[in-house]
Amino acid sequence: MNELLKKSATEQSKALKNKEISAVELTKAALERTKNLEEKLGAFNSLTEDIALATAKKVDEKIAKGEDLPLLAGIPLALKDNMNMKGSKTTASSKILENFVSPFNATITDKLFNNLVPIIGKANLDEFAMGSSNENSAFKKVHNPWNLNKVPGGSSGGSAAAVAACDATLALGSDTGGSIRLPASFCGIVGMKPTYGRVSRYGLIAFASSLDQIGPFARTVEDAANLLEVISGHDTKDSTSLNLPVEHFAGNLNNDIKGKKVGVIKELMTEGLSDDVAKAMEVAIESYKKAGCEVVEVSLPRIKYSIGIYYILATAECSSNLARFDGVRYGYRTMDAKNLMEMYTKTRAEGFGPEVKRRIMLGTYALSSGYYDAYYKKAQQMRALVTEDFLKVFKEVDILISPTCPNTAFDMGSKTSDPLAMYLTDIATISANLAGIPAMSVPAGFDKDGMPIGLQVLAPQLEESRLFNFAYKFEQQHDFYKQLANI
Repeated sequence: MNELLKKSATEQSKALKNKEISAVELTKAALERTKNLEEKLGAFNSLTEDIALATAKKVDEKIAKGEDLPLLAGIPLALKDNMNMKGSKTTASSKILENFVSPFNATITDKLFNNLVPIIGKANLDEFAMGSSNENSAFKKVHNPWNLNKVPGGSSGGSAAAVAACDATLALGSDTGGSIRLPASFCGIVGMKPTYGRVSRYGLIAFASSLDQIGPFARTVEDAANLLEVISGHDTKDSTSLNLPVEHFAGNLNNDIKGKKVGVIKELMTEGLSDDVAKAMEVAIESYKKAGCEVVEVSLPRIKYSIGIYYILATAECSSNLARFDGVRYGYRTMDAKNLMEMYTKTRAEGFGPEVKRRIMLGTYALSSGYYDAYYKKAQQMRALVTEDFLKVFKEVDILISPTCPNTAFDMGSKTSDPLAMYLTDIATISANLAGIPAMSVPAGFDKDGMPIGLQVLAPQLEESRLFNFAYKFEQQHDFYKQLANI
């Protein structure tokens, strides 16, 4: 492997500016490695070689002229395949969009191009971002780079696997209930979900619109902070986009956290926690004490209802959002239909996979006449109470920590026949989406089999800078982030 591919984005940027390597050479090296690993890893649905090399060429032209480079210019990135990029396939890993070529760019795609970030390909995911293992893709399963028999986590498994395997230095994922943080934890990298509205969702294929948020994957906290800066900002095309100035998140990494209060979420430290994850949490607690923080146990009494709330609200929103895939305007259409109604039903039956169908049916039921008040309305009320719990606890502490997941990556196929066991994988991550707060997973050690463990750090709304600061202070006390998958 080209040794430079193992380096962080910050180190690669330095090498580009010092003319130790050209952006075209770096991009070609990333594409070559991706092609060599793809059969084993399954991380990409398609490569966008010409687009990536054209972007890299512009970077080299700027360097040759002695011009300043935008942040992360020339750094290879993988884009989750539910984000639109003009002229490339955008499939959401679903048969129903298998041959859909996007006619426009998502706002985040434009921001990446404006910063001259080469997008090397569209990363595989659970179909329509619905899943926790990346086994629900209509095309192929994604494998964990640390152990190819294990899942990489979902739904952004392709993005996480690409960064962990050094195919790409950076990646973007979307997080509806943990779909960035869970794969980051399972693949031993940094994954971050921003405050709801911090990043535009225009051009992201919607799963659950009140929960979805695009965020960064990287191998270091600093790289994730820089990537969030690149993709953040107000967007008039997204009505939920927050009209706030873009912060330089990496500028606050070294702020002193001595005397600050760290809260350990009691409810996420008990049931089903593996011994290895519990030990990693003890290390994290000691690390914050060593940094001069006061560590206290806090309670979020209604967090235990998060999974129930999420699987009513998310499925209801997915049922509504996926109604547009009907075979009429774009995407797959059945070849065998005698009338319009048959065309709708056969197209959707043939085009959607089993997990997507399951969620559409659950959501349609929750929204149906006679059940709306009992399920959807009640779940919205409970969501407000979960958010209230966070607001209360953040008056007492500066930051919250918990395991990202109660366990490490599990064997492929071990939970596919038990949807409930699969859903419980997200028990620690869902509440941050319900409350709209920023949260991230940072590498926190390894289990007895050498599989990565993630520490989840959570901050109040719009306190991304604080989040990166606390995550960085933990990261720098250990060398977990320096250890790479041997693939």
